[in-house]
Amino acid sequence: MSDDPGHPDGAAPAALSTKFEELPDAPPKRRLRLTRVGKVAVSIVAFWLVVVFIGPWIAPYHEADIVADDSFTEAGTFCSQWEPDECSFHLIGTDYLGRDLLSRIIYGARTTIGISIASTVLAYLIGVTLGIAAAVGGVKLDTGLSRFNDAFISMPNIMLGLVVIAAIGSTIPILIVTAGCIFATVVFRIARALALDVMVSDFVEAARGRGEGLWWVIRKEILPNIAMPLATDFGLRLVFIILFTSSLSFLGLGVQPPHSDWGSMVRENLQGLAYGSLAPIAPAIAIATLTISINLIVDDVSAHAGGRLAKRML
Repeated sequence: MSDDPGHPDGAAPAALSTKFEELPDAPPKRRLRLTRVGKVAVSIVAFWLVVVFIGPWIAPYHEADIVADDSFTEAGTFCSQWEPDECSFHLIGTDYLGRDLLSRIIYGARTTIGISIASTVLAYLIGVTLGIAAAVGGVKLDTGLSRFNDAFISMPNIMLGLVVIAAIGSTIPILIVTAGCIFATVVFRIARALALDVMVSDFVEAARGRGEGLWWVIRKEILPNIAMPLATDFGLRLVFIILFTSSLSFLGLGVQPPHSDWGSMVRENLQGLAYGSLAPIAPAIAIATLTISINLIVDDVSAHAGGRLAKRML
């Protein structure tokens, strides 16, 4: 018998069941779905990353080997005019010194992408650490770090890089540190803005009210909530650093011979345009395919979050 005299047997449980069935389900977790263009971009980036790791084992020649007597030879088989029996095949020709262009691009991928990734990681280690410290460290620390950052960010990136490298020298470690420190200024602003936004949230106030320490708030509340925007900006920052290091190499202050680098390859082989050579065009296409693909991936990830990530990129 039902405890409610106004309802027949089973009426109350049925009404209760109907009441709970009307409650909305929990929203499903959204999976990242890339567009067709995004999937193509991922494939291109994955291709260049594979080249970075296995490049020296798949390159036909070493990056410094001079394998042709003439400069800017066309794609195909080249036979030496001094020793006709010795022939070599070059898929996209040779550069201004007679070095195999395909091998130079493969080795240059390791140099260009490796320097750029290392610089981006360094920029994030510096920028995120100081940005969060400024957001949670009080007014004096925030003001001091922000004014110091503003002084550096007001200088043009290329100009600052040229001054530092011209004064210290151009080696791969110096390039990594220089690019990392220059772009850490932008990462600092983004991390500080995101952290300040999280610090005024109700859940942070509740955590601090129940006695949680500052380090716990940073690990459990701030970092998880700013991770996705920072991950998206990581791709954009990587593109900017690739273009920055390539620009330095194009100006002659980046990666120095005998190492190959896409930016320096464009500069070295500019005279090949008069001969219709692919030597200055092929490395430029490599830079374009990588940077455009990363941008397309970032756009897809940002669109997946409803555009909110792009709006928070200050």
